[in-house]
Amino acid sequence: MSLISRMFGDRRSSVFDPFSIDVFDPFRELGFPGSNSRETSAFANIRVDWKETPEAHVFKADLPGLKKEEVRVEIEEDRVLQISGERNVEKEEKNDTWHRVERSSGKFMRRFRLPENAKMDQVKAVMENGVLTVTVPKEEVKKPDVKSIEITG
Repeated sequence: MSLISRMFGDRRSSVFDPFSIDVFDPFRELGFPGSNSRETSAFANIRVDWKETPEAHVFKADLPGLKKEEVRVEIEEDRVLQISGERNVEKEEKNDTWHRVERSSGKFMRRFRLPENAKMDQVKAVMENGVLTVTVPKEEVKKPDVKSIEITG
């Protein structure tokens, strides 16, 4: 195979997918796990949005295909919110021929240090349509008491 074919792929290598490009993988020949194999890939980078509203901190994590029983939401003593879980590898049957494996599997964990105003004892989590929403209410910010001083003179 020419260097150009190895770097940019060879369309002839995939008979079943005419749009496939097998990109050069320098680790393939060294036998590293995950290089062109069905082994666990990095699912650790789940996408999480964190927004702050006047009432709460709201976290949304995309976890397509997972059930709520496969996900854990925990609060640690030092105000750390932890979202973790695992997506299992699909079972391979002896007669199956895989043409492409792009969905990741394995364990994941994301941690967020919550600010001082987080109400740690009132955290709620909801899983709906593959999206985990964690709501952390905020302490009400007390407005400082302002006392008017009469000006004399």
